[in-house]
Amino acid sequence: MPITPATAMHDAPDSTTEAILLELVDEEGTTIGTAEKLSAHQPPGQLHRAFSVFLFDERGRLLLQQRALGKYHSPGVWSNTCCGHPYPGESPFAAAARRTYEELGVSPALLGEAGTVRYNHPDPDSGLVEQEFNHLFVGLVRSPLRPDPEEVGATAFVTPQELAERHAKDAFSAWFMTVLDAARPAVRELTGPSAGW
Repeated sequence: MPITPATAMHDAPDSTTEAILLELVDEEGTTIGTAEKLSAHQPPGQLHRAFSVFLFDERGRLLLQQRALGKYHSPGVWSNTCCGHPYPGESPFAAAARRTYEELGVSPALLGEAGTVRYNHPDPDSGLVEQEFNHLFVGLVRSPLRPDPEEVGATAFVTPQELAERHAKDAFSAWFMTVLDAARPAVRELTGPSAGW
């Protein structure tokens, strides 16, 4: 796996690692500055750029990931295929492809933009706040997964019905349904009507 500031640091900042900076944005998504990753998520949160990826297999099933237990933000919860933050100056598309490879060991096929969504989701367990201007991407996965265990605890491909059942009993990220609902038009276009999204 390539070593980047994100993979070298993983999630928990300390005094020996270089700080990860996020792009701060205004309500229109225009960059207005930068902030250190953890400080941007401290209440009440600073609006920053993020991305969310939704990958599907050839049967139209969504790839979920369970966040590794060692992550300081939302550990152990299920969420979309991949999510994160571009480095300052990095395009959201490039960041989405990069992090999908770093976390899951796959390069998405037919990765396409699926719009943006802005939200404010406090996480009751960690006390952190997601104030994000989120760029959405949908695509296909066509090769075996090679998850990084420091990032990903487990993976699962699910149909809409299986997702509903899992969502009713398992813990999911605070932002999951918001980003999925915002991406649904592009998901339906990618997977077709028979997939049921």
